[in-house]
Amino acid sequence: MIIGLKANVHEIAQTFKTAYPNARILYPGKEDFTPDKRLRIFNDIKNNSWDAVILTHDQFGMIPQSPEIQRDILQKELDSVEENLDVLRSQGREVSRGMLKGVVKRQQNLEVKLSVIAEQIKSRTDNVVDFRMMGIDHIFVDESHRFKNLMFTTRHDRVAGLGNADGSQRAMNMLFALRTIQERTGKDLGATFLSGTTISNSLTELYLLFKYLRPQELERQSINTFDAWAAIFAKKTVDYEFSVTNEIVQKERFRYFIKVPELAAFYSEITDYRTAKDIDIDRPEKNEILHNIPPTPQQVAFIEKLVAFAKSGDGRLLGRGELSDSEQKAKMLIATDYARKMSLDMRMISPSYDDHIDNKASHCAAKIAEYYNKYDANKGTQFVFSDLGTYKPGVWNPCSEIKRKLVEEHNIPASEIRFIQEAKTDTARKAMIEGMNRGSIRVIFGSTEMLGTGVNAQRRAVAVHHLDSPWRPSDLTQRDGRAIRKGNEVAKLHADNKVDVIIYAVEKSLDSYKFNLLHNKQLFIQQLKTNDMGSRTIDEGSLDEKSGMNFSEYVAILSGNTDLLEKAKLEKRIAALESERHAFTRSKASSVSKAESITRTVDGNKDVISRLQGDWQTYTSVLKKDTEGNVLNPMQLNGVQGSDPKVIGVKLNEINEKTRTNGEYYKIGTLYGFNLLVKTESSMKDNFDFKENRFFIEGEGSIKHNHNNGHLAADPKLAAYSFLNALEKIPKTIEKYQADTEKITKDLPVLQELVKSTWRR
Repeated sequence: MIIGLKANVHEIAQTFKTAYPNARILYPGKEDFTPDKRLRIFNDIKNNSWDAVILTHDQFGMIPQSPEIQRDILQKELDSVEENLDVLRSQGREVSRGMLKGVVKRQQNLEVKLSVIAEQIKSRTDNVVDFRMMGIDHIFVDESHRFKNLMFTTRHDRVAGLGNADGSQRAMNMLFALRTIQERTGKDLGATFLSGTTISNSLTELYLLFKYLRPQELERQSINTFDAWAAIFAKKTVDYEFSVTNEIVQKERFRYFIKVPELAAFYSEITDYRTAKDIDIDRPEKNEILHNIPPTPQQVAFIEKLVAFAKSGDGRLLGRGELSDSEQKAKMLIATDYARKMSLDMRMISPSYDDHIDNKASHCAAKIAEYYNKYDANKGTQFVFSDLGTYKPGVWNPCSEIKRKLVEEHNIPASEIRFIQEAKTDTARKAMIEGMNRGSIRVIFGSTEMLGTGVNAQRRAVAVHHLDSPWRPSDLTQRDGRAIRKGNEVAKLHADNKVDVIIYAVEKSLDSYKFNLLHNKQLFIQQLKTNDMGSRTIDEGSLDEKSGMNFSEYVAILSGNTDLLEKAKLEKRIAALESERHAFTRSKASSVSKAESITRTVDGNKDVISRLQGDWQTYTSVLKKDTEGNVLNPMQLNGVQGSDPKVIGVKLNEINEKTRTNGEYYKIGTLYGFNLLVKTESSMKDNFDFKENRFFIEGEGSIKHNHNNGHLAADPKLAAYSFLNALEKIPKTIEKYQADTEKITKDLPVLQELVKSTWRR
């Protein structure tokens, strides 16, 4: 079974059909999946021997899952929850009421689900076809990250940075299907996940990936819950912030990941990771530019209020009145949200603020105009991204404000500036994308969700502008990927095959911090995917979408008190040096290994060349020619009188048909003092043991020469000359070994220098 996004599944089906024209494929359309027709499709899958069933994610979600599988999985989850409850109750006063209440609620929810499933099993009728009955051997999941929100059990439900432990029904359906296949095979097999963003934001997502694909291995290592996994690979940190009563309180989060090389190795066991560079996709390089913007006087004044609010929680400082109890608990999330709005445009805080010549909108408009004019002759296009303050018709927003500035201050035609939100239908969206590729639309605005995926408008793209940073590294990759992709003709022909990516950062705001955090996360994820970790520990930072930023770093950045930031920089520098030293040590070890390997290969080549030269000298010293200078073929074949090529060829073909040597070399004759050999080799073909003979000629050098890879020609005369032809190839074989030796020895001096070098930092 292959499942994919609705937008891609037709192309998947067509590609499968092209690759396997004789395959039996079931690819039901939208009209086949109505409630009335669905049961017929499910029976069709069950009762027919299809080579492939191709469905959309949504269609897959409609397949009923085996109640027995559901019961077994949910019972395991309930057992884990009850185990957690026992642990929490044994800790007594050390556990908060909130934590205990959360685990009890989870226990109750699972008990209800199990009772519903028990009723389903009891009242099941014969006409229900579930996934287990369909006999699916393997499931390929395209864009598998859409199923990453899988349920998990944890005692740390109040710790920041974990994501939603309840998960989604879509992800649970996938788990039920995978366990159905894994139960049948008895192995961690039966599924292939295909995604460019298997890890989109946090390394905690790795646990869920292992839960899907390596259940038996996790069980073997006694990692039966998220908490068991976190105890090995994650480390909780404690930050301090002010409570409602102005007391210092602790806030926990999983921020550090430890034993990272082991984690990367575990991940690489199930992963085949390829970048565009690995497979030589011709696409532009990314040229990142951090465009720093000094804060306006209005922003400077508001930053002081934000710092005071972070300390006191007094909502009146932000013009929103006193905070409720629930708002006080989310104080840093509110502070983070206001800081983001302030940095984008003060009018996001209140319409009472005025436009300013040095705000982000003005800087961005000026940059867009600069690229517009620079690439005007080639109709260069630009993408502008913002998830905050997106376009709404008839309502003031920063994106519309930038368009106004482009039209009124920079004389760019309004018709060449569009918002992706204006495209209300698939047809309108397609027309807008085509307009970008033609160059009739030169600037397009949009959010990550609406413009970041499914937009192939790269043909003329010269710049990507980030008014804000998204929350996840994968979103940043998706944004940049609108321009940095195959088929960008203007970048290749007129911009040195590069695309400028401009990040707008207001000084003393969270802009630079958030972008650097994303950048570092992206780097760590990339290193993890390629199993190329230099550090044993990873710091994921303290900013996330659900809880905002930690108090100490927030105040440090906004107030300009850089002690904490200097500490962070030193830690980053130490990590970089640690990574550098690790890379040096690894490089030196690799150089030693390569130098030794080259030396062994060179010695081996020299030995082979010497023996080849000996064989050639032996052959040329005894060979005979006729009056016209042709080399004679005085072969002596066992059981054959004389050396008539035709007679010998017939006998050789007879040997080829009938002789079986059981993998041994068997002598069948001589030529110019060389032994003629045959060897029977076995291989499996279409589940049959297939045997074939190969023929060689061997001299004193013990090298087994052959012609046509040892296979005889059907024509008797040509077959008789196989051994002579093999000897005539010796000079070319010598040249090949000499060229190979010369090629690999070029690297030896450099490697030997690296072997002698020492770490000097």
